[in-house]
Amino acid sequence: MPKAQQTVLEIDLNALTHNHAYLKSKLKPQTKFLGVVKAFGYGSDSCEVANHLQELGVDYFAVAYINEGVALRGSGITKPILVLHPQPINFKTLIDHCLEPSIYSPTVLEKFITKTAQEGQTDYPIHIKFNTGLNRLGFSENQLEYIHSKVINAKSVKIKSIFSHMAASEDLNEKEFTKAQITSFELISKHFTILFGYTPMLHMCNTSGILNYPEAHFDMVRSGIGLYGFGNSEKEDNNFKPIATLKSVISQIHNIEKGETVGYNRAYKSDEHLKTATIPIGHADGIGRQYGNGKGFVTVNGKQAPIIGNVCMDMIMVNVTDIDCDEGDEVVVFGTHPSAAEFAKTANTISYEIITAISQRIKRVIIK
Repeated sequence: MPKAQQTVLEIDLNALTHNHAYLKSKLKPQTKFLGVVKAFGYGSDSCEVANHLQELGVDYFAVAYINEGVALRGSGITKPILVLHPQPINFKTLIDHCLEPSIYSPTVLEKFITKTAQEGQTDYPIHIKFNTGLNRLGFSENQLEYIHSKVINAKSVKIKSIFSHMAASEDLNEKEFTKAQITSFELISKHFTILFGYTPMLHMCNTSGILNYPEAHFDMVRSGIGLYGFGNSEKEDNNFKPIATLKSVISQIHNIEKGETVGYNRAYKSDEHLKTATIPIGHADGIGRQYGNGKGFVTVNGKQAPIIGNVCMDMIMVNVTDIDCDEGDEVVVFGTHPSAAEFAKTANTISYEIITAISQRIKRVIIK
């Protein structure tokens, strides 16, 4: 790889291929695979990622919001796209782009039936979300009769799938809770079949569900974080390859005398002579202030350089006293080693937060 000459986020599509293949190896051949590409593809590049996954034969995509689905359609995605949290104000846009809504409440169901009827639709595919314990979005089981009463006479919509979401599938101490969620979802699907006279597609597993609960793979599984290279446990992380590497460069090196301070609010006070490097990345790029003052670190020429002082909007300063380095040298913030999960841990957060926080002003470089 050529060395970085500015701050870039490298997206390795070969790693994406590897992660997809590993996840698929856990499934029965007939189980469909949905790739979650919300939040700019977990901070990478949703259109590049989705098009690569479409080439790999992924069956479905999911996004959080309607505008994310519109962007995918504009980039050449022809596979079905599930919108997990559609807002009624954008329903016409959703229909115009053949996106499929998650219907999670009576309000949303009634508004979507009204809108599809106005637009002259018949059998528009909808996905009914059931709450089995995450308590975020979804109908409860006792609302099935209500759903049936609304949908049975509505010619404009057709329930294509019912689904739920696991709350703690990565935590093996919560097996009892997760198994109760699975049982609850199975009861809902049986009740649905009795009421409606057919069984829609069923899906419940996220990445950790795929890995830990094969009995709950049903007709389709949904993977987000796994595709991007994280298995939600140290053991499983070894089976994945992070697709994103955040790199930058050293802009300037300073020699700091004993008693001098570094950065805003003079947050770092030097008690000895040291050498610092200034790097063009800061909290406007997604490296939050929580990473400052010795918590986070970057890698310069294979060695760890702790972030000193407060993270600035566009810059960080790191301690390179014991590192042989020059202005213009490449700096790795996270990638394979250390991974985003290891970087995030220094500020007591998770890989999801740091990778999705990487600003759109950072140039994405796609490696095929």
